Amino acid sequence: MEPVWKVYEYITRFYKEKPQVLVFQHSVPEAGIQIPKGTVNPGEDPLHAVVREMVEETGLTSVYVEKLLAVDKWMNTDSKQQKRYFYQLNTTELKDNWAHHPIGGGEERGLTFHFFWISSEEEVRLIRGHGDYLHLIFAK
Repeated sequence: MEPVWKVYEYITRFYKEKPQVLVFQHSVPEAGIQIPKGTVNPGEDPLHAVVREMVEETGLTSVYVEKLLAVDKWMNTDSKQQKRYFYQLNTTELKDNWAHHPIGGGEERGLTFHFFWISSEEEVRLIRGHGDYLHLIFAK
């Protein structure tokens, strides 16, 4: 069985000359704290998918893709294998926090994502798999 392709987004900004990463809390608390991510549609390029998912999930528009950080294969808790693409995106966003209703539809319909910035890997506990490459951002 082919793995499901997923894109994960470390959206970064610099605050007091140090990197921060955008994370969010679902309106469903059990979902935990996450980074924006999503599924690559059939025939879609992961680079296109990461930009599409960023707009759908965050509402941000002043973001650019810095680089592809990592590609791996990973087993999700539902026993489905994923091919994961982790990207670093940069923004000059000034808001420290905001709420957004994702526009992608599907299982996200009706949810609210509450966004905020973290300044270290230890600041929050991200859900399984989301913090796997944060060290590449904060090691700089």
